[in-house]
This record gives sequence, structure tokens and C-alpha cells, in this order.
Amino acid sequence: MLIKNARLLDGRIVNIYIEDGIISCFNCKEHDEEIIDAENHLVIPPYFNMHFHLDSVFLPVLNKSGTLWEGIKIWKDVKGKLTEEDVIKRAVTAVKLMVAQGTLWIRTHVDITEKSLTLLHSLLKVREEVKEIADIQITAFPQDGIYTDKGNDELLRKAIQLGADNVGLIPHNEITREDGVRSIKFAIKLAKEYGKIVDGHIDETDDPNSRFLEVLAKYTLEYNYEGKVSAGHVTAMHSWDPAYRYRILPIVARAGIHVIPNPLVNVSLQGRFDNYPKRRGMAPIKEMLSYGINVALGHDCIMDPWYPLGSGNMLHVLFMAIHLDQMLSPDEIISSINLITYNGAKVWSLKDYGINIGNRANLLIMAEDDVIDLLRFMSPPLYVIKDGKVVAKEGKLVYFKGKWEKVLKKPV
Repeated sequence: MLIKNARLLDGRIVNIYIEDGIISCFNCKEHDEEIIDAENHLVIPPYFNMHFHLDSVFLPVLNKSGTLWEGIKIWKDVKGKLTEEDVIKRAVTAVKLMVAQGTLWIRTHVDITEKSLTLLHSLLKVREEVKEIADIQITAFPQDGIYTDKGNDELLRKAIQLGADNVGLIPHNEITREDGVRSIKFAIKLAKEYGKIVDGHIDETDDPNSRFLEVLAKYTLEYNYEGKVSAGHVTAMHSWDPAYRYRILPIVARAGIHVIPNPLVNVSLQGRFDNYPKRRGMAPIKEMLSYGINVALGHDCIMDPWYPLGSGNMLHVLFMAIHLDQMLSPDEIISSINLITYNGAKVWSLKDYGINIGNRANLLIMAEDDVIDLLRFMSPPLYVIKDGKVVAKEGKLVYFKGKWEKVLKKPV
């Protein structure tokens, strides 16, 4: 494949030659293979969705209060009734929707406190089924807590043994702070035992006294697990005293903890108990970046007990993030694209990411000429290319299992 007249993020316009799924050279002579003219539009690396819930996607339920806690209650009532067939259908539909809009890497959490592990078995099959169009990591997520019910710790271990990629946790949902601390120690030790990554829901609350991120940093350093731990949400950070953030964020940076805000859902769920002014519900991205903390973004939910909207477009997530954190100078807008591209690759530990000679040919051909217009219009890619093959076009079609399919916005 030859992609002509591609405008890279650094402004260069090049011809990109792809051979055997690898970017082999720039500005080669034209070949007889498939030729796509990018017409001087942006050609960028594909997006990462670093925090999502494929098991609950597209569930037609109503959260009347709009709170995190009602969403958890609804999910607890529903999850044991879901069939493998239903979970797979909804999840595959969501993956195709995300791929059509430029996301090729998805880290999904699966609730393993559903004791039959039907949800886990379903997503293990989804991971295999969609591997030609997307790479999926599965985090074994103890939604109800590791120590809230007897046996949840063993379910978490079993989920890792069955093939989950990452160890999850939710310390702020444990009954006591002591159990929350214990859950962090257990999760890191379990991850080390099996050579896995830790990926937790951390301090997802408005409560300024929820400070499990400091505990996560302490034990990440104590157990020599730097760079292998992610903290999702951390919405309590928006309520922490600035002096406390000043003290703790350098330690988080030293521990190499990746922080993953989820702007669409965080701003929807948090601040529900506030009158006015209402808190924005998102960990402060600019401040974390200033301390050298790697920040990547997640979509979190689409049409489920926690969020009634969502299309799977990571540009929507980024658009919300830069508004909430007022990252709106031209330089900040341009560099913000890293939050859904290169910063995600750091969390994923992906070494051959980016449009460089010798890397896997994963790229998006966009309709816009620069990042500012990309975020103004948030259009889907004209072409999504995975390992040198076109897998989606114009946000409407995905090449899946040998044929082009129209992208469904929700399961039929």
C-alpha cells in the first residue's frame, strides 16, 4: 500500500509505503499496489481507549439519579441475568463502532464478582473474535470490592488464571479504609505473582478524604512495580487541597503510575450531590502533566447504567477533557492529541507505535488538515488502517470477518 500526500503531526507531507504490514519507507517511488491519496490531510496514529466496560455496554436501563452509586446498584441487579450470547453481541458491536472511529486499542474492565464468571468468559471470546480489527486488554475488575464478599479475592485470582490481562481493584468501594489498603497490597502482589499489570478504579468519588492514590503509590514503590500500575478516574483529586496535591503528585510520578481520567462519564457522575458551584468531576490533567505523570484517557461507558450517551469516538472524550481542564491555547490543543495516542501507548507498553519506518502500519487518514480542526469537527477517519490493511472507512463501514459491514450504533 502507498499513502500519498500524508500530512504528519509535525507538519511534514510525505508518501508512506507499507509492505507486509510494516512502514517500510517514506517518499519511495510509486508502486503498483493499492494507492490512497491523503490529499495533504492529517495522517496520525490510531487512538487508545484506556478505560472501558464492554460487559455493560448498550444495556437499556435508566439511572434516575445519575449517580455512580445508583449505577452500581442497577448493575448488581442485572449482571447475574446476562447471557454469554448477549454480552458478546453487545461488546462486538461496540468494538466495531470504536474501530470505525479510529480506536484500535481498548482496555476493558470485566466484573469478576459475578460469580459464574459468565462476563469474563464472554469477553475472552470477544478478544479473540475481534483481534483482526482491534487489540483488547481485559482487566479483571472486582466491582463489588475484593473484601466485601467472601471469595472475591479468589475469583480475582481465578480470572487471571483464565486469561485476564490485568489485575483490577476498587479500594474506595471496600467497607473500611483498612480493607481498601489491604486490597491494594493484594492486587499488586497478585499481579507480581502472575507477571500482570495493575489497573485499578481509584478514588472515584467526590469525597476529599478518599486518598487511596497515595497508598497505591506507596506500595508500587515498595514492591518495585514502577511503571506497571494504572489508576483510573481519581475524581477525588478535584476535591483535594492544593497543598496535598503538591505533596503527593511528585510521589505518584516517581512511582510511574499512569492516571486515566474518563471525562465524559466523570463529569456526568460526579458533583451530583453538590448545589452550586458544582465540581467538574475530573482529575486535573494539566497539573498532573506538569509533574511528569503520564495521563491517558478512557471513554468508560456507552449507553449503560452509568452513562446514557456515547458513540465510541475518542475525540469526543478529548474534546470534553480540554474544556474541563481549560487546555485551550493553540499549543495545548495540539499537544492534547497525545492523551489518546502516544500516552496510551506508554500505558500499553507498545513499542512499535507511531508513524515511523519499521513500525507496524497502524494509522488513520483524517478529513482535516490539523489537530485544531480535528477537535473542532471531530469527524471519523476517512480510512482506518491496521497492520497495513484498511479495516474501516468514513466511520460507516468496518471490514470484519471477510466482508464490509455497516456500523450499528447499538445492537438490534
